[in-house]
Amino acid sequence: MPPPAPDVLTTGRLTLRPWRDDDAEVMLDLYSRLEVQRYIGAVPTLMQTREEALARIARWHDLARPPHGIWAVELTGTGLPIGTLLLKTIPASRPADAPRVSAAPAEPSGDTEIGWHFHPDHWGNGYAAEAAGVVLAHAFASGLHRVVAVTNPANLASQRACTRIGMTHLGRSAAYYDLDCELFEITG
Repeated sequence: MPPPAPDVLTTGRLTLRPWRDDDAEVMLDLYSRLEVQRYIGAVPTLMQTREEALARIARWHDLARPPHGIWAVELTGTGLPIGTLLLKTIPASRPADAPRVSAAPAEPSGDTEIGWHFHPDHWGNGYAAEAAGVVLAHAFASGLHRVVAVTNPANLASQRACTRIGMTHLGRSAAYYDLDCELFEITG
């Protein structure tokens, strides 16, 4: 039996729905690409197997606690994901004197993060901003008051998407993921 799924969300062009096991090949294609992974984490890690994709789908289902969720974004009517939209708790950075490399997960910060990853074939069409807009509306309607986004300082495309969806750039921050990131926020 599949885990409880967040709501399906729609825009004029997009359907956001939970990732499914039968999407594993699409997920593998998306997350095995350096151009998609290059700004994620301190060291990009490329997905290599269908089993990794299935494990990530299962992990993402476990993270779905409305209003939080991780959605496959598809062009409406196609049934095939073109990307991912995330609304989840963001981990806090560890204290400066704590080891940076640790198997233990970082503590939650109490903040909610929005993020996105799209297949390069679908970059430049405004899909990230469109999907993020409907997820932010969902988040604020569900009672969230603040959402943050963090980007690698070199990821100018994601920074432009943050601005397009009304986020305010707060500057460089090391508050999350044990990394220096550009921090954006929006309140609703």
